[in-house]
Amino acid sequence: MSGDDRQSELAREHKERQEKRAAAEQTAKARRNTFIGAGVAVVVVAGGVFAATTLVGGDNSQNVSAASTPSASASTSPSAGPTTLPSTAPKNAKDISCVYKRDNSVPHKYVGMPGKRPNLKLKTMTVTTNHGDIVIEVDPNSAPCSVNSMAFLAKKGFYENTKCHRLVTPETAGLFLLQCGDPQAKADGKNPTDGQGNAGYTYLDEAVGVIPYGRGVVFLTQPNEAEGQNSSQFAISVSDENTQIQPHYTVLGMVKSGLEIIEKVAKDGFLVNPDDITGDGGSTAPKNPIIIKKVTLK
Repeated sequence: MSGDDRQSELAREHKERQEKRAAAEQTAKARRNTFIGAGVAVVVVAGGVFAATTLVGGDNSQNVSAASTPSASASTSPSAGPTTLPSTAPKNAKDISCVYKRDNSVPHKYVGMPGKRPNLKLKTMTVTTNHGDIVIEVDPNSAPCSVNSMAFLAKKGFYENTKCHRLVTPETAGLFLLQCGDPQAKADGKNPTDGQGNAGYTYLDEAVGVIPYGRGVVFLTQPNEAEGQNSSQFAISVSDENTQIQPHYTVLGMVKSGLEIIEKVAKDGFLVNPDDITGDGGSTAPKNPIIIKKVTLK
């Protein structure tokens, strides 16, 4: 069997496993929804009012699900993704105290803990890769502790020479996104723990549901069905099809430039990892590696 045939076979088996898991989870979701109504809530975040789909805690009912990875939902999709972050009223850093909790439960790279007081003047996060820069607009007023964590890790060189471990496309998973931030990921189609690593600490959710996860939205990822387990991993949405993802993840920012880098790499395909112990965490790494050289916030 040729290498291409083997990859096709593994991809097909991978999709079949996802479909079986999705069917079981859909049944469980239907039972939960008997008691929890799905609707639209008005959420007030830092002075701004946004429409957001009511959360059904931990639900996920389709395709992509794994430890330290986001889970897709088959719920009704919101409108197409936004092109800019919603405006938020300025906060006072003195009124904010971020709480970070040590976590040794998964593979990690510990470089210390962020301070409690965030810098609310940060506006952009530049992810410098071997293919070029991805520039992200961040809003520390809506997600102060998340931006604070990213700034701390960036200053410590945490992301330097790490590989983005997960690339999914509509053809393989119904979504189009790139996931990065696992410091231990090999992204070689062989390492069984890709997608589980973090920074050795976790923190609570912020800015959940403020906008759909459409094209350009950058959000933090955490273990499947978990809450308040954010750390170093993040995902970049490359398609408005991703608005199907339930509002379960902290919105970190919005890509200003560089999405074409991910789109170009996606055309080169991905590596299937049949030994991925979580089933989806790092099982589809970019065949053309995306390596983070540096992350800068200013």
